[in-house]
Amino acid sequence: MRKTVLLASVCVLGFHNLAQAQAPEQEGAAAPQATAARSQAVDLGQIIVTATRRAQALSEVPIAVSAVTAESLERSGVTDIRQLNQLAPSLLVSSTSSEANTAARIRGIGTVGDNPGLESSVALFIDGVYRVRNGAGLTELGDIERIEVLRGPQGTLFGRNASAGLINVITKKPSFEVAAGAEATYGNHDYLRLGGYVTGPIVPDTLAARFDAIYSERDGFLKDPVTGIEMNNRDRYLLRGQLLFTPNDDLEIRLIGDYTKTDEACCGATFQPTVETLVGPDGNITTRPNPFVPLMESLGARYNFNTFDREISVNETRKPGSPTRDWGLSLQADWDLGFANLTSITAYRDYKSELYGDTDYTSVDILYRKPGSGRQFKTFSQELRLQGNAFNDRLDWLVGGYFSDESLKVGDQIMFGKDYGQFATCRLVPEALRILGVPGCLVPQTRAILSGLVGTHGPTIVNALDILRGVNDVGDENNLFKQDSQNWALFTHNVISVTDKLKLTLGVRYTEETKKMRAAFDNSNTYCPALKQALAPVFLDPTAAGSIAQQLAGGIIALGCQGGSTSELNALNLRDKIKDSEWTGTGVLSYDFSDDLMGYVSYAKGYKAGGYNLDRSALNTPGATLRPEDVKNLRFDAEKVDSYELGFKYSGGSFNLNVAAFRQLFKNFQLNTFNGQYYFVQTINSCSKDLGGADRDASIATGSCDRDDVRAGVISKGIEVEAAAFPADDLTVTAGLTIADTKYRKNLVGGASGNPLDPVLFLLPDARLSNAPKYVITGSLAYSPAIGGNGLSALFYADFRYASDYNTGSDLYPEKAQDAYMVVNARIGLYGAERRWGFELWAQNLLNKDYRQVAFNAPFQGSGSTAHTGAFGTTANQMFTNFLAEPRTYGLTFRVRY
Repeated sequence: MRKTVLLASVCVLGFHNLAQAQAPEQEGAAAPQATAARSQAVDLGQIIVTATRRAQALSEVPIAVSAVTAESLERSGVTDIRQLNQLAPSLLVSSTSSEANTAARIRGIGTVGDNPGLESSVALFIDGVYRVRNGAGLTELGDIERIEVLRGPQGTLFGRNASAGLINVITKKPSFEVAAGAEATYGNHDYLRLGGYVTGPIVPDTLAARFDAIYSERDGFLKDPVTGIEMNNRDRYLLRGQLLFTPNDDLEIRLIGDYTKTDEACCGATFQPTVETLVGPDGNITTRPNPFVPLMESLGARYNFNTFDREISVNETRKPGSPTRDWGLSLQADWDLGFANLTSITAYRDYKSELYGDTDYTSVDILYRKPGSGRQFKTFSQELRLQGNAFNDRLDWLVGGYFSDESLKVGDQIMFGKDYGQFATCRLVPEALRILGVPGCLVPQTRAILSGLVGTHGPTIVNALDILRGVNDVGDENNLFKQDSQNWALFTHNVISVTDKLKLTLGVRYTEETKKMRAAFDNSNTYCPALKQALAPVFLDPTAAGSIAQQLAGGIIALGCQGGSTSELNALNLRDKIKDSEWTGTGVLSYDFSDDLMGYVSYAKGYKAGGYNLDRSALNTPGATLRPEDVKNLRFDAEKVDSYELGFKYSGGSFNLNVAAFRQLFKNFQLNTFNGQYYFVQTINSCSKDLGGADRDASIATGSCDRDDVRAGVISKGIEVEAAAFPADDLTVTAGLTIADTKYRKNLVGGASGNPLDPVLFLLPDARLSNAPKYVITGSLAYSPAIGGNGLSALFYADFRYASDYNTGSDLYPEKAQDAYMVVNARIGLYGAERRWGFELWAQNLLNKDYRQVAFNAPFQGSGSTAHTGAFGTTANQMFTNFLAEPRTYGLTFRVRY
């Protein structure tokens, strides 16, 4: 029924505009094909951007910014921010456990999106309104005027500050000329996308309206051949309405309301081949079959280790879902006061995302989330900017203020499945006693052997194993985190024309952030405290220290209380408050060497707020009683950056070239890591003194640093090149290169106080960050010749992105490495006179390149990487799963416009 209604709506709306950069600004105005073709090079060469809150040609903006036009977006097939990867070489957008958990990275710096307590290092704005997390923008974008990707810390121009960069999306405004358009796309995997818009005046020259609607659906890229369950499908729509009110020449008011909804099963994961590594009798590392494979198969698991067969195994009683809905209203007023221009943006947004279903990624029921798990953000924001000129235009000044009030609610209902108790006992006994030849799971023979091996504590251990076996269908019945954040800031950004050629830009921002956190728990795992009580005699017996009995007791409690899941949480009512403030700013010195060449040097200080790790596992203190004051374990510090940049921009008519060299130092880099059991957050710094390798050992107690010796722990440095050539009126060639050496320093510590680095992160010192390829090369070619003299034209287009190898996991385990790869998109089109209609045949990932977005530890299925065996001589048998990128897709698009 919904599809029918949407299809009917699109038909009523009319026809979709081709959204060409060379089309006239007023959508209803027609331009002869030849004129549009002749102006193409000029328009693309002088893209007008508002990255500095001033309408300027891209070549005149003294900051590193990539501007993607509507035409480029359409040709490459970009419908959400993740697909911007093809067009912006310094940008990488990827998804993890759900579309809501989307992380954007610029120059190798970003925030892993699985923890809603962490804000994004790369901020996302749509029509001037900040979106609380990158995932909130992973929906259909609709008709776009352009997208600007600002690289480096931001804060003196936009309402919300960002430490790594910013994505600024500008949608198309209502027009006072009547226009309408529609498109229909059909592709493989039963992909269907319908879109349309209508715009025009309500009161001539005073009030105009625009309405956009998009619906898309597609089969899943991943499938369980037994249950038939599909994942990574598409089912989403966007509705956006706008009013543009211009009562006089001095005032413009734009009201935007939008609603998006998705109802998709995301994200399925596939397994990769795995072995167990250990040090053999000869002292060399050897391998043998991973014992977790037969263990899981004995419980009914099905594995396909051909990772890119895209075959998944899902427990059919835990069907997955990740529905989201996002709506909002914004009111922007631009008022020419004579002496200055006043801009006001008032907005309210409500974003809700759920994630439920099987979370162990196997058909065995080990771990799942109940429906109702998810997050909701409600945000009110107000931005004011006043901008003007003084001293005969020698000073272009801007002052502004920003306020936001954000309410975040996180409900987590993660449960141990009905097979967990059996799995836990099967896992524990073989791991602990394999060297003694103890077979299988908890069977009568095993009971007898255990009783004999652990002496007087034998009955106690066997009793505890029986308790552990009962840990089924218990866990977080209704855990709730609530976080209220208030952020206000004052900022100024001023351009001083020292001479006609020399300009000095000075910007300052003061930010104050207050966060209040409350948490209440409803956990039904009473087995955890029962296990602690039952095994207390083993830990209290001084003669049992280091014995097999005590090792088994520790393993039993770890499995029964996995990730801090215990009914003991219910006694906690956590409340906490943090308040932080920071001065940031920027300084840019730019010089116009000629009309075509400009150079600049800049410094910027950036900031991203600290906050709370909204995961109850962070409260877990093994062997200790949980206390309300342990709330401090949830806190993490603000991320700060010092950024230096040198660049030049050349615009010579038929050839444009932008080059930037950068060096950025991040202090308290906020790292979110999944260790196979739970997520933990650690801020990464470096010690200026040599720790003697203590940051690479397996001890949590070694490797501390005096607070006065703590320095930035992450350095990102490199060079960016973007070029565009227009050798003919109907030919455009672009190229981009980013060389980013984004690395952790040596002698790492965790936090501003110099605490030892968590041993899980022992691979980080002196290594490249995850998802930070050293080399990225992009390019595109567009040829749009006229055909005959009847107004027909064609399009031949291709673009590519090449990325060198990188690691996809926060802990940098070698099993999570992704080899270098290249993705190619292509499009062929035929258009009528004035492009009133068009057919396009297209392909995304034309070469069908298989690659992973993220590899991660399969929950509870093994432990340790081959790196552990090499570094510490320990046995490693962790199994690994992958969130895959999309395969080749292709289809046909028909567009018409009026």
